[in-house]
Amino acid sequence: MAIGLFPSGRVAATELSSDYSMARVLYEGRRYSEAQDVFRRLAEDQPESVDLNFYLGRLALWFDDETAACSYLGKAARLAPDNARVQNALGDAFGLMAQKAGLLAKLGWARKCLAAYERAVTLDPLKPAYRWSLLGFYCVAPRLAGGGRDKAAVQADAIRKIDPMEGRIAWATVYLSDHRPAAAFSQFDDLLKENENHFLALYHVGRCAALSGEQLERGRVALQRCLQLTPPGGDGMPTLASTHHRLANILEKLGERKGAAEHYAAALKIHPDYRAEKDALRN
Repeated sequence: MAIGLFPSGRVAATELSSDYSMARVLYEGRRYSEAQDVFRRLAEDQPESVDLNFYLGRLALWFDDETAACSYLGKAARLAPDNARVQNALGDAFGLMAQKAGLLAKLGWARKCLAAYERAVTLDPLKPAYRWSLLGFYCVAPRLAGGGRDKAAVQADAIRKIDPMEGRIAWATVYLSDHRPAAAFSQFDDLLKENENHFLALYHVGRCAALSGEQLERGRVALQRCLQLTPPGGDGMPTLASTHHRLANILEKLGERKGAAEHYAAALKIHPDYRAEKDALRN
């Protein structure tokens, strides 16, 4: 992730801190509970740090603490109003607020969520992750709040222009949202004809099976093969933990409860703080 800057352009003092470096290593290693403890200690001395408020906000989101997430990320946005990653995370916080709010408040939070996501895309239009946030919003939000399948398709096309593989996954997600699983599976057919060990294609065949309940045996075989391969790594990419989780989803649908439980446990062994719903859109 990019080094955070204060509005003046001065590099945050946390960048020079060994504790900050350790917290980043923990965060990027998905050891979120430990990372949260270190970031909190650092924030006691540097409450105005954009980076610390950003990471604490992201961690609050991971642990479903919407109030803390809005507080940390709102502060980060005030300190750095033109920071795209802060705006995108703030949109996530508003979205979590919308999910948990009462009926009358949902629409207001949803509109704030959409505005923050749109701001992030305006600030950094070539970052697929921010367009993914918009795509997810458009797929699940009612039209009254700004959702719509046609808008999701626009984002899927935009993602495909930036990164063809991401575009395939984006279109598969749109098709799954449309209850068109055959079209979703077809996004990966030609890749697997060229390379039967294409990790992402195999993984997303498994994901399509797990989410749709279709082609379950094909999905099981694909994910079992993934467990023998090396994940690509990187932000937003599936991990061995998410692979185990999706395989468990499939086994559950097949009625193989013991096998499902074993793979759910394997996911948590790899990533003790793993929460599948946090990876749901792309993984």
